[in-house]
Amino acid sequence: MNRHVAIVEDSPAEAELLRSYFARFTREHGVDFTLTCFASGEEFLNKYRPAYDLVLMDIGLPGHNGMETAAALRERDRSVTLIFVTNMAQFAVKGYEVDAFDFVVKPVGYSNFALKLQRALNKLDTRRDTEVLVTLSDSMVRLAASQIKYIEISGHRMVYHTTDGELYAYGNLKEVEATLGGGMFARCNNCYLVNLNYVRAVQGHTVTVGSDELQISRPRRKAFIQALNDYLGGGIG
Repeated sequence: MNRHVAIVEDSPAEAELLRSYFARFTREHGVDFTLTCFASGEEFLNKYRPAYDLVLMDIGLPGHNGMETAAALRERDRSVTLIFVTNMAQFAVKGYEVDAFDFVVKPVGYSNFALKLQRALNKLDTRRDTEVLVTLSDSMVRLAASQIKYIEISGHRMVYHTTDGELYAYGNLKEVEATLGGGMFARCNNCYLVNLNYVRAVQGHTVTVGSDELQISRPRRKAFIQALNDYLGGGIG
């Protein structure tokens, strides 16, 4: 599997060292990486899209330092794995405030780098929650499947009803449905894709999802009830 990595480092020499370490890790472990380098926190934030698996960030960046950049990152993407690479070890503990996974102290040695990278990859490999990239009017956000209660087609847009509120997005419900496969989601009609974990009740042709009541269409009722039965382990007819 190819992993997408952002390196936020203002020193060209340090950035190149990290590039060489990723190349060596690939040779030794067969893991492929797509690397994108940013020379400042501002550049990283201006160009950020939630498509990275891992971000390596220097704390001592010019302008917005690494902590400030990480705080802004977390407003946009709460799940990307973040590792600080820094010679300011005394600030590393503050990384917990921005949910940093780990930190590597400069000067970076390959053995320590490889150890921390492998730990991060293990975390990514064991992440069970499917994620989708949602295209908004002026940005993109990453949503975990567990955050989505249901998705609604409204006119020419999709509305993601999430645990944090509603998001109005662009996209194709069929494509999102394919991404969210695995038995957790099912359509109760052509307009709604429901996270079965949030189903509270089914009565006739109505399903209660969280606090909302949605209509179950006659053509989709049998398949929806079967999907719910399969998800819950039986018990609804």
